[in-house]
Amino acid sequence: MKKVKASIRRTRGVSRRQALATAESSASFARIAENLAAAGRAFYARGWALGTSGNFSAVLSREPLRLAITSTGLDKGRLTPANFLQIDEACEVVCGDGKPSAEALLHLAVVRGVDAGAVLHTHSVWSTVLSGTHAAHGGIALEGYEMLKGLEGVRTHKHREWLPILENSQDMVDLGERVAETLRKEPGIHGFLLREHGLYTWGADLPEAQRHVEILEFLMEVLVRAGAAQAK
Repeated sequence: MKKVKASIRRTRGVSRRQALATAESSASFARIAENLAAAGRAFYARGWALGTSGNFSAVLSREPLRLAITSTGLDKGRLTPANFLQIDEACEVVCGDGKPSAEALLHLAVVRGVDAGAVLHTHSVWSTVLSGTHAAHGGIALEGYEMLKGLEGVRTHKHREWLPILENSQDMVDLGERVAETLRKEPGIHGFLLREHGLYTWGADLPEAQRHVEILEFLMEVLVRAGAAQAK
């Protein structure tokens, strides 16, 4: 009888710990989803993620790998926390209603490739234009601008930031592999472009990733407005 009671106490203890862990995980997911939704609405307001374009994610846990990510096909100007899913390392939905964009595979590739805490994908006019006109060069060089110092680890306007341009594809498995290869070949970059599609950038956490969106979108707009849309 004493062994049975001890077993019950241990089981109850485990159950309480599991319940507490589940509650903490749910609260974290809700908080991150709220912050991602706010970021998405702000990007919409800036013209960086109009209509259903763009997708946004943040890491919930590393072991096991879990991401909070936008459900597909949503108006980014109307995002709410309920529009976010939790997915695992195989891109399977763990909780939430809807399904992730096929581009969730690219988010996973970035998270694994650079240990990012958040990945943000925007579709501005500037990134669409530049990624098309500079595609033949394989990327765009950004240098000499004070705003470059807003990128993590950059200390001088003399920094040369390289934004690789990857050919777009509907084969997300292949594209994810090319993203992973680019991150291996170009260590230290803060983002990349998909041709005539848009920008992917990231950060150690969501605020850092948001800052990188603002910096890179600003610099791409400067290039277009300065007449550099046409590659030399």
